Amino acid sequence: MNDDPISSRALTPAERESYKTYGYVLLKGLLSPEQVAATRDDVMAIMNQIGLGMTALKQTSEYLADSPVEALVNSPHLQAIASALMEGEARLYLPFSAVKSAGGGGAFHFHQDNQYTKFDGPGINLWVALVPMTQESGCLAMVPYSHYLGTLHPVAGTNHNSGLEPAVRVPVPMEPGDVVAFSRLTVHGSGKNLTDKARVAYAIQYARHDVRYTRDLGQTWKTIADDGPGWRTGPVEAITIPEKRDGH
Repeated sequence: MNDDPISSRALTPAERESYKTYGYVLLKGLLSPEQVAATRDDVMAIMNQIGLGMTALKQTSEYLADSPVEALVNSPHLQAIASALMEGEARLYLPFSAVKSAGGGGAFHFHQDNQYTKFDGPGINLWVALVPMTQESGCLAMVPYSHYLGTLHPVAGTNHNSGLEPAVRVPVPMEPGDVVAFSRLTVHGSGKNLTDKARVAYAIQYARHDVRYTRDLGQTWKTIADDGPGWRTGPVEAITIPEKRDGH
């Protein structure tokens, strides 16, 4: 596997306080331009294989061994940042690409990550910009203080994680190599990509080692420490190409 692409540095008191207070913190320049370019090219090679299409958020957790994406996913320095912000040992939960199509790739609804799979303790998303993130390209927007609300219930008539239309939302412009860390409880979303280039990012979710999670509305609970994340987080031998269907 490649060397750690994330620079090693301690979080400042202000960064820790921002995360606690607002539910997110922007960490500038954690990847070098060279690491950004290699990781972006790797992500887009995967997109070219599986087909990006016109999408608000093309996600896949698959990556190849000894690739730039594998180095990012398994970065000890990134895991250390997650551990520091959650105030306990971080365990890898779910890595995935976050690519928005050029020329109108749609808005992604406001939601909490904890509205997908529910954690009973701290979880964090470290979201890595691999191209410039602007409002025009559909950068993330955060709802400060929303992590204090706990896990929000779904809105009637919508799917399990949508329906939120917060009055206050703070855009988070980013430069390539920046990382925004946000709580699993922080409400966030993104706008359309109106530029002529894909919006390319990579997200790595962690859970604190003592957290339990449920994927069946609380009927059963598993622990990160004993049962693992319940998702494949290791490399694959080949990227899975989605099966083509008539009319698609």
